[in-house]
Amino acid sequence: MDGLVVIDKPAGLTSQAVVSRCRRALGERKAGHGGTLDPMATGVLLVGLGKATRLLGYLAADRKTYRATIRLGQAMTTDDAEGEPVGESVDATGVDDAALEAAISAYRGPISQVPSSVSAIKVDGKRAYALVRAGQDVELKPRAVTIHRYDVLARRDCAPFVDLDVEVDCSSGTYIRALARDLGNDLGVGGHLTALRRTQVGAFAVADAVPLDEVAPADVIDTSEVARRCFPVVELSQSQATDVGFGRPLQIAVAEDPTAVLSPDGRLLALYRPDPERSGWARPVAVLI
Repeated sequence: MDGLVVIDKPAGLTSQAVVSRCRRALGERKAGHGGTLDPMATGVLLVGLGKATRLLGYLAADRKTYRATIRLGQAMTTDDAEGEPVGESVDATGVDDAALEAAISAYRGPISQVPSSVSAIKVDGKRAYALVRAGQDVELKPRAVTIHRYDVLARRDCAPFVDLDVEVDCSSGTYIRALARDLGNDLGVGGHLTALRRTQVGAFAVADAVPLDEVAPADVIDTSEVARRCFPVVELSQSQATDVGFGRPLQIAVAEDPTAVLSPDGRLLALYRPDPERSGWARPVAVLI
């Protein structure tokens, strides 16, 4: 079974636990996910099956959209509701809308973000969250991300806290928990995430997702359809398709990286990228046959 299933991840499960459940439900041993969601989070999780696992790294790099609730007035050790309070809570109800908008506007566009210390980023071969749980201090390096949209949908004041429902459209690698943490720090009141739902990953939205408990073989999207939805496509001749099977470069014009190449009968064969050394040629980056 080679394809992609879009799961509406429930709260309380790790992304890997979702993959395990899909593997059992669909009878496919080889499976993986594209882009981790924390146990607290819900929403779109891409699960690749069989040869489609080779596409996951490229799908995970797509733009993502989230809906979240940020609580101002309390910092947390994990930057979300699952951690422990850091210090005493602060009355955040004095933060007016103008100050809030000014603080949020600083995070729109290209920014440098320090990920949460309990993220899945590896430090010396170990996950950062595992090091933190073992009592070690973890300092992660800032990374460049882009916030395409960061809008406040609703505000609720319940002293001493202010809860903000926000929608964020961002590049891959953005940590919404870190946005909550940094917003609270900038306003001087502390902040953390209390809810998070991913509503879109690239071409796949919540409307495409199926509940984990209901996933069935009919929900698996074939790799050729995934290719047509997510990448520019080049259809090959039979001789070119044979070359792909041997991992050979192709003399084709590839405008974008990556580009999907299809067999004459429409099957996804591989992803190719422009060859930097030969104009008008492309080389394979992921071969599925």
